Amino acid sequence: MTSWLLLGATEGGLFDLDATLPLMAVQVVLLTFILNALFFRPVGRVVEEREGYITTSRAEAKQKLAQVERLEADLREQLKEARKATQQLIQEAEQDSDKLYREALATATAEANASREAARREIDAQRESALGQLKGDAEKLGDLIVDRLLAAK
Repeated sequence: MTSWLLLGATEGGLFDLDATLPLMAVQVVLLTFILNALFFRPVGRVVEEREGYITTSRAEAKQKLAQVERLEADLREQLKEARKATQQLIQEAEQDSDKLYREALATATAEANASREAARREIDAQRESALGQLKGDAEKLGDLIVDRLLAAK
């Protein structure tokens, strides 16, 4: 047995060069071709299709995002213009209401002045008529006093 250890094993050793090594090499190559044909190529094709889908999806998403940003900018511009138009309408309405207020105030002031002037004229006319009546009554009373004084003499 020691001779076997010293000289090395002739059968079943580490470096046996019989038909097993070439058979294993053929099996590895054959397995590589089979796996490549059945597994790696279809999986590679699916991975490439998925990458293409992801690439196109990202490109479409970027386009849609750009479109959304354009629409958002348009909407902001429309909103800005609408706010300006609203502010202008409010200013015009305020100016119109101020103008109407001033016109109404001027009309009311003119009517009040006309009414006051009419009342003053009526009071003046009544005063003149009262003064005329008082003068007439004073003359009658004066004549009556003179007649009684003359009659009493």
